[in-house]
Amino acid sequence: MIYEIRTYTLRAGGVAPYLKAVAEEGIAIQQPHLGTLIGYFFSDIGPLNQIVHIWAYQDLNDRTARRARLLQDPAWLAFMPRIQQHIDTMESKIVLPASFSPLQ
Repeated sequence: MIYEIRTYTLRAGGVAPYLKAVAEEGIAIQQPHLGTLIGYFFSDIGPLNQIVHIWAYQDLNDRTARRARLLQDPAWLAFMPRIQQHIDTMESKIVLPASFSPLQ
């Protein structure tokens, strides 16, 4: 199992409209393609205006195939401008669980 941690730094004031768009439409498009959502968060202390979401995949091939399907979905392509307007930077990190991690 691998985990992708995606961190988006949003423009000031962008967190509320970003989360509203994802809640109303985006997550329903993403989740069937991407599969296991571990969590969706926003920062409260520390660097502000950040969104962090974590997805689990069997391996890098699974991630690549799932993300490719999402990027071919016309609903996702139509939705993306709703959130892209709020994003300044994006970071994607792949992490592996330690042998003693409760998430394997």
